[in-house]
Amino acid sequence: MSVFDMRHCATGVWRAALLLAAGGALAVPVTASAAPTGPLTNVIVRGDGSASPRPIEADVTAYGGHVLQMVEILDGAIASVPANEVGALQNAPGVAEVTSDSQLTLSSIGGYDPTTDVGSLYSTEQITGVQRAWRNGATGQGVGVALIDTGVSPVQGLNGSGQVINGPDISFASQAPALTYLDEYGHGTHMAGIIAGNDSYGAGTTYAGNSNQFTGVAPDAHILNVKVADEHGVVDVSQVIAALDWVVQHKNDNGMNIRVINLSFGTDSTQAYTLDPLAFAAEVAWRKGLVVVAAAGNAGNGANGLNDPAIDPYLIAVGAVDTNGSKDPRQQSVASFSSSGDGNRNPDLVAPGVHIASLRDPGSVIDQQYGQTATVSSNARFFRGSGTSQATAEVSGAAADLLSAHSGYTPDQVKYALTSTATSLGSSASLQGSGELNLAAALTTNTPPGHYRQRFEQSTGTGTLEGSRGSGHIVSNNVVLSGEQDIFGSAFDSASMAQAEADGVAWSGGTWNGVGWSGVGWSGVGWSGVGWSGVAWSGVGWSGVGWSGATWNGVGWSGVGWSGVGWSGVGWSG
Repeated sequence: MSVFDMRHCATGVWRAALLLAAGGALAVPVTASAAPTGPLTNVIVRGDGSASPRPIEADVTAYGGHVLQMVEILDGAIASVPANEVGALQNAPGVAEVTSDSQLTLSSIGGYDPTTDVGSLYSTEQITGVQRAWRNGATGQGVGVALIDTGVSPVQGLNGSGQVINGPDISFASQAPALTYLDEYGHGTHMAGIIAGNDSYGAGTTYAGNSNQFTGVAPDAHILNVKVADEHGVVDVSQVIAALDWVVQHKNDNGMNIRVINLSFGTDSTQAYTLDPLAFAAEVAWRKGLVVVAAAGNAGNGANGLNDPAIDPYLIAVGAVDTNGSKDPRQQSVASFSSSGDGNRNPDLVAPGVHIASLRDPGSVIDQQYGQTATVSSNARFFRGSGTSQATAEVSGAAADLLSAHSGYTPDQVKYALTSTATSLGSSASLQGSGELNLAAALTTNTPPGHYRQRFEQSTGTGTLEGSRGSGHIVSNNVVLSGEQDIFGSAFDSASMAQAEADGVAWSGGTWNGVGWSGVGWSGVGWSGVGWSGVAWSGVGWSGVGWSGATWNGVGWSGVGWSGVGWSGVGWSG
């Protein structure tokens, strides 16, 4: 993968910055224009990411102006228009903002200019039509997204009142009060930022065209933080299944209105989705009204198969796009690491997933390991990552936006809307599925038929837990957790569990699979009472921290090793 070098101008007005950045890529003025209706003034017309340069030109000329220069990084232009038509031009389709060329100064977040960084969320939200969807009121308001991941830390952009709700912590770190709910690894915080990060959560601001603050794909949505993995990203399939079951049974508690589940997780399962217990748990969630978005995987374009649970055709399986430094889909391609399908089960769609800048989790494992190269140099709040994880988070946010505008959509209708309007990148269906996410089109066109239903063979979930693990296993003191047992060593009967899941009774109080998971308690509120220092996690580790004495094979969980089951983020470098 090539590395995109983020650039920004530290000083000067936008006009100077644009001339420097656009260089020889500026287009010639259009040849036809309506007669001016008054004195002309120079303005910068910023596109909302939904239109090509030609419609911007057409808008300018329709109001008696003419384009001086096209500016690719803004999806817009510097133009001369009648002063009395500026307001009308501001409301034209495809226009995010019209600002005086003489007064517009550098727009940035603490010195970081996201408009010049194709890996910023500002840019990817233009590419995928998200900013245009915001202008139509689809911001995720009132919609909850369950993030089953490594936890979430209350960094700036995720610390608004009610923005993150702590669900159960069923990770191996849940018995350490200083670690409960928090993201020691750094993956979950990065995903949460992409899905619903917002520097001004609850303020009701206009997001489209605003590059002064960090804004996730669904800025008015809320996150349900379901922590399943510890500081090393260690998690067993049984924990992920338990988390899925919990969300299904508690999705409407306290008015949470959880409508989407983000699974940036995957295994190389060795069994068909029609048998697989993990795929079954995710499919049950889908049938219970939850849109489940799962990472296709990072095994490469020759993988010939998706990760579990993305293998289940009911879910939305997401591959990654490499923008190749361009906002133009014609210059983009499916990322080389993105897993390809086998021709029967392919990714459903793709979204940007290379060098994506989201929120940094200071002191986390990935921050300590990769911070020197992955931290955005001009603003240490941000951290770059690549993988189908990031692409999955973008699609989860888009699903939340869509549901905020069309609350009556079923999961099948959401999938139909997103896939039927995707933008083809010219790749095979085994790589790109239907194409690249285009939320603006999904919001305004191709309304799903009210009776639309997917009709695949349903999973039974009667396969093996070991098969769901694939090649990835947790190891403790050289003993491998394998076979039909959960993390407590309790026997796992897939047929009985499948029936309980289908009936919505897999959890009973704090008990799952016949064992009380003492880490299951949840606050139902945001970050009150949760400490966060923003410093390294030194001194807080696994030594002496156990799951209430629970063991498997007589071996405790202190010093857990890691041998391969992973969160689908392939890289953490700039």
